[in-house]
Amino acid sequence: MAHTNESVVSEFVLLGLSKSWELQLFFFAIFSLVYVTSVLGNIVIIVTISSDSHLNSPMYFLLSNLSFIDICQSNFATPKMLVDFFVEHKTISFEGCMAQIFLLHSFVGSETMLLVTMAYDRFIAICKPLHYSTIMNRRLSIIFVFISWSVGILHSVSHLAFTVDLPFCGPNEVDSFFCDLPLVMELTCMDTYEMEIMTLTNSGLISLGCFLALIISYTIILITVRHRSSSRSSKALSTLTAHITVVILFFGPCIFFYIWPFSRLSVDKFLSVFYTVYTPLLNPIIYSVRNGDVKSAMQKLRNRHVNSWKN
Repeated sequence: MAHTNESVVSEFVLLGLSKSWELQLFFFAIFSLVYVTSVLGNIVIIVTISSDSHLNSPMYFLLSNLSFIDICQSNFATPKMLVDFFVEHKTISFEGCMAQIFLLHSFVGSETMLLVTMAYDRFIAICKPLHYSTIMNRRLSIIFVFISWSVGILHSVSHLAFTVDLPFCGPNEVDSFFCDLPLVMELTCMDTYEMEIMTLTNSGLISLGCFLALIISYTIILITVRHRSSSRSSKALSTLTAHITVVILFFGPCIFFYIWPFSRLSVDKFLSVFYTVYTPLLNPIIYSVRNGDVKSAMQKLRNRHVNSWKN
């Protein structure tokens, strides 16, 4: 990646989560368990949905893509963090740092748009059930997924386009376990106030706007469900609860991180852990617990494999 001649910094030092060896061992044990569970859990959801014909609907197609994004999000920074727990001098190259910024914003932007798409899918299914199969077909679902990835990548490129050319001519310590834009911008040897405002507008307000739009959408859907008394409405309510829980837990740390991005608080570091390590785990846990169809499909898949082993 090209950058100006003023950028003499060739690598960044990651300060990590703690300097205490005991704490680092504790974090390694916890985060390793969470990481493996998250990746395997999301793989199980993808395999379950792809192998069960009863889950051949747009909602579950979108859910499997959400799991794929969560697998990607689990791997952009967490493996390096786990290795760095055993490394005294934690460093990352300039190119590696820019790559982490690009991947983070690509995955977060894509997941943001995918959650909006999933809300639209539920809105059509519950508020316009007679037109659902006509509107939400596989072709439109694929288009929505393509748009989600496109928006995520364009959102990330808009950040990276000016970041790679910033002059880094001295400080190179990033107070976290991965590179994120607000932290890296603090290290430049120029006034980045205008860029900070642009970052806040591009990331924070977009996240807040999407979050509010999702809350309004799900509120309308919940009101619609409440006025229908049937077992089908109860099933819809259970599915909606899973969706809303994921939305709140996904957007909460994101909005907090970008609403106060340039006055670093120690809590920000742990919000980053929640956002990058724990958020990808929410999808398999919430949907496997709250969604009866997914639970049933997982049970059938498990029984199928158990019977094949016995035979």
